[in-house]
Amino acid sequence: MRSTRKFTRVALLLALGVTVGSSSAFAVDNMNSKDAPDLTSVRARIKAADYKGALVELTRIADTNQHADVYSLMGYSLRKIGDYPTSLTFYKKALDFDADHKGAREYLGELYVEMGDLPKAREQLAVLTKLCPQGCEEREDLEKLLATKAAAKVN
Repeated sequence: MRSTRKFTRVALLLALGVTVGSSSAFAVDNMNSKDAPDLTSVRARIKAADYKGALVELTRIADTNQHADVYSLMGYSLRKIGDYPTSLTFYKKALDFDADHKGAREYLGELYVEMGDLPKAREQLAVLTKLCPQGCEEREDLEKLLATKAAAKVN
């Protein structure tokens, strides 16, 4: 646990030095797991595009709450400031805690799209299709993003 805290702090301190990127995303993770800490203020910061502020708060929360929702939002915030490698690490950490975390799957797919790795993005969509055979917001958002990228490639 101590090494996880140290890793989290070091990664976030490095990430906070990165400038804000211009990539766009769809929804902010609005899943509320039963055992998740209160992330209301973090989500408000993210909605206001205060990703660095969200990361500061998430780092504090992660010191006492190792949870997939926390790590997914850390990955999201890091992706939004342009730190793709650290973002990838936190999405994977979220999925280590909950392999069926739809928000982390969507955001990981979006990260792969932004990195230009469409096959890996489609892998995340395939997982979301299994998790949400009737459809869900996370699946629909990633489908739209992939369709937009495919249409842009054709034109």
